[in-house]
Amino acid sequence: MKINPKLMAVAGLLAVWQLAHAADITGTVALKGTPPPEKEITPLKEDATCGKLQSGTPMTRFYAVGAGGGLADVVVMLKGVSGKSTGASAPALEVDQKGCVYHPQIFAVQTGQKISVKNSDPVMHNIHTQPAVAGNDEKNEAQMAGAADKTFAFAKPENFVKFKCDVHPWMFAWATVVDHPYFAVTDKDGKFKIKDVPAGKYTISALHRKASPAGVDQEIEVKADGAKADFTLEVPAAK
Repeated sequence: MKINPKLMAVAGLLAVWQLAHAADITGTVALKGTPPPEKEITPLKEDATCGKLQSGTPMTRFYAVGAGGGLADVVVMLKGVSGKSTGASAPALEVDQKGCVYHPQIFAVQTGQKISVKNSDPVMHNIHTQPAVAGNDEKNEAQMAGAADKTFAFAKPENFVKFKCDVHPWMFAWATVVDHPYFAVTDKDGKFKIKDVPAGKYTISALHRKASPAGVDQEIEVKADGAKADFTLEVPAAK
């Protein structure tokens, strides 16, 4: 098969143009409705060792809503942008086990990007990953206090891969794995920024483990001055 050099030149010029016009997508995710009250993590509070590592009453963090109504821990990502992962060369994302709780509990990485898990506690943990997509390996790694960090990575895109500790069954975290670098996780005020997105039209999706696990989508166009995408997620009706 012969490759047309003119077509290659056009494709190269288009790629250069898109890179030169890359800009940021910014926005805020708000929560509509009253979320159910968070619950005390009683087993953590009553644990002889872990309970002493908590300065207050440990609570669940299913809906982390800021003072202005912004929703934290929402994964916002572009859809349909596949095969562009830079995860193999991206810095490792650091996750800590501190106070017998994962920090952060919601995070996102690229396919092939390393996740470095630290144990800052004076107790043993085990890191048990439970992916549901074929090609993403399940692992169960014991980690003593003060031991070297454990490294994980996933080859396939998947939303909310569960990390758990079988030693301390209240310990959970969830990783969303994306096949490109165009994603972000909302901060405590519900704000996000997806950096250096090439100019063009996209579908952008907001995923929250409780309010929108399948994602809420909207269409946007990234221009030279960037783009803005705000979302309002609703508390699901009680079953």
